[in-house]
Amino acid sequence: MSKDENLVEDEMQIDQHDSDRPQKNVPDGFSEDYLKVYYGKLFPCVDIYRWLSYGNDGKHPACDQSYFGRREFSFTLENDIYLRFLSFNNVVEMESSIRKKCPFKIDIGPVYTVDPAKRRAYAQGGNNVFSPIERELVFDIDMSDYDDVRYCCSGADVCLDCWPLMNVAIKVLDMSLREDFGFNHILWVYSGRRGVHCWVCDGRARRLRDEQRASIAEYFHVNKGGENNAKKVNLTGAVLHPFLARSYTEVLKDSFEKKMLLSQKLFASEDRFQKILQIIPDDSIASELLDKWQGNRRSSISKEDVNVSRWEQLKHVLQSGKHKVQGLRRCVEEIIFTYTFPRLDMEVSKHMNHLLKAPFCVHPKTGRICVPIDPNDCDDFDPTTVPTLSQLIEELNMSNKRSESEEDWERTSLRKSIEIFRSFLSALLKSCKKEMNSNVRQSTDARNW
Repeated sequence: MSKDENLVEDEMQIDQHDSDRPQKNVPDGFSEDYLKVYYGKLFPCVDIYRWLSYGNDGKHPACDQSYFGRREFSFTLENDIYLRFLSFNNVVEMESSIRKKCPFKIDIGPVYTVDPAKRRAYAQGGNNVFSPIERELVFDIDMSDYDDVRYCCSGADVCLDCWPLMNVAIKVLDMSLREDFGFNHILWVYSGRRGVHCWVCDGRARRLRDEQRASIAEYFHVNKGGENNAKKVNLTGAVLHPFLARSYTEVLKDSFEKKMLLSQKLFASEDRFQKILQIIPDDSIASELLDKWQGNRRSSISKEDVNVSRWEQLKHVLQSGKHKVQGLRRCVEEIIFTYTFPRLDMEVSKHMNHLLKAPFCVHPKTGRICVPIDPNDCDDFDPTTVPTLSQLIEELNMSNKRSESEEDWERTSLRKSIEIFRSFLSALLKSCKKEMNSNVRQSTDARNW
């Protein structure tokens, strides 16, 4: 019996605050029976265990055998039953519990100082020793936070016209995390519905304190205007910060001008281009452009080209040099940053004890799998073709094993996603082993000294 079995009643909660809470309107093909098949045949439990063990699952002299057992998991069961502070000693316990409870959702929390399932026993002893000490640096980007700059969808809906905003977020953050912060082991995961999650798994990242996490999150916080502020981005200084300049030239500008300008038809109607004109700090210039685009003064351009043409006119007016008003010089960049720069859920990144949905979960509202995304090929990722639970079950039923060594997931459209995850995992575990070897050498040297 796994050590969480005796704690189910104690940890049951009805949680009404999670917008992803599954139960009222589940998609067709989302059922406990299908989940049982998925967890039994396709969910990569061993790979998840190896990932979250970070090399502490073998016989290496630097292994911490209690490491995985101090990691918090939470399960959301049918009918809003929410189980927190679950923990497992090994992969067998974890796999057994997942198959038995068949959670609609699995969340991953931090590694604590002690086994989270036994925290009450430590509390009764009067010692305040239960606290998080390690957790991946995580980021959560949700498409609904872009509702003020997209017109194709809103709320939880996404399509191929607005999804490029998520690709921009992946490119900008991944590039900065590697080049500015020196992190190497970064996992990007589709949330299953309307966004992406980022897990930074380097040892340095996992051991960051909350204030350090908050500082990194603030580094990426550019869109700071409130809901009622027309201007949400203020770029100051003689030159842009190198991170912002690199993001602008390598990602944002092309994404705005080649994709978003046309897909969102940003200048096709007055209510849309008025929002852009409100960003211009000089009312006379905004009025000049507005007059040019209204009524009988509108240029005789084809309807298909109106967005590009008006954008070029705006750029020409702002960058012509005849206007000397303070703030105009950066206005074009500020418009592009407003419409494309990543928008993070800051609270998710700031706190070590924040839970985040596990990769390869099934999203309870869409039935889609939370699959990894290769940041180098994110432009090819299509959220509308991500496999669903019912699709995978059908693929299993329609195919036969070609050999005894073939795994079930290899016969389904989950194959590419697991291969992406294993590629990430292989590099990560090599790094973990290297770090452990270094720790052993340092320990030996200290003893000899």
